[in-house]
Amino acid sequence: MSALALNVDLHCHSIISDGVLSPAEVALRAKANGVDVWALTDHDEIRGIAAAREAATDLGMRYITGVEISVTWAGKTIHIVGLNIDETHPELVRGLTATRSGRERRARDMAADLAARAGIPGAFEGAFRYVGNPDLISRSHFARYLVEIGVCADVGEVFRRYLTEGKPGYVPHRWATLAEAVGWIRKAGGVAVVAHPGRYDLSPLAFDAFFREFLSCGGAAIEVVTGSHTPDQYDEYGKIANQYGFLGSRGSDFHAPGDAVIDIGRLPPLSPTVRPVWADWF
Repeated sequence: MSALALNVDLHCHSIISDGVLSPAEVALRAKANGVDVWALTDHDEIRGIAAAREAATDLGMRYITGVEISVTWAGKTIHIVGLNIDETHPELVRGLTATRSGRERRARDMAADLAARAGIPGAFEGAFRYVGNPDLISRSHFARYLVEIGVCADVGEVFRRYLTEGKPGYVPHRWATLAEAVGWIRKAGGVAVVAHPGRYDLSPLAFDAFFREFLSCGGAAIEVVTGSHTPDQYDEYGKIANQYGFLGSRGSDFHAPGDAVIDIGRLPPLSPTVRPVWADWF
């Protein structure tokens, strides 16, 4: 089977970060939806990889080790996915541990801001009920709590009204630098991929500067087909991949059933004009 004919999903999350299913349950859902090649890419966390690999092997899927690292670039939060990593590499492990630190303090500040600016008390305790890994309380956990108490109808509405820059509950955090994140991935033998580039509020000039810096750090790929991109953006980022010489990746960014427009494994194929990041892996 050709690389493009494979159903590949190289971006999704479990309860180890901000998803709602266990790694094994995510694997089952991927298999049920026809996935051939799968990667679990929890935020700044690798402790779900062993269970994910075992489940994928049992189900007959090819498994790719992965992680999604939070980066601060020009004051913006950008996510870099690492694929085909050695999850035991000491520098990667140390870097991810450092990146996770400070999340609880940030979460408490988010809750305080929701109480002060939006009159929503108890958000930290409410969000914490959704947390599977105490080291990784995040905006997604707050979003689920706000839906639970009826403040918003769904997670999408939450992020339109709260938890984003300028809105109640937004608290910035200083993550890893781009050079650090790409360096950890490369030293662990992996490939660095820009996650869902269409989600970032950057001007064309800023995007050009970012992509060039990413390349200079050793970055190799961008997500072209991903859950938050529109069909027009599939074409747009396919052209950008070719413009800069990036490989193209494909991943749903699945977190929970019903959270996203596109379920795990249900993405359209990568364009044949883009070289897949997985082309030489099998």
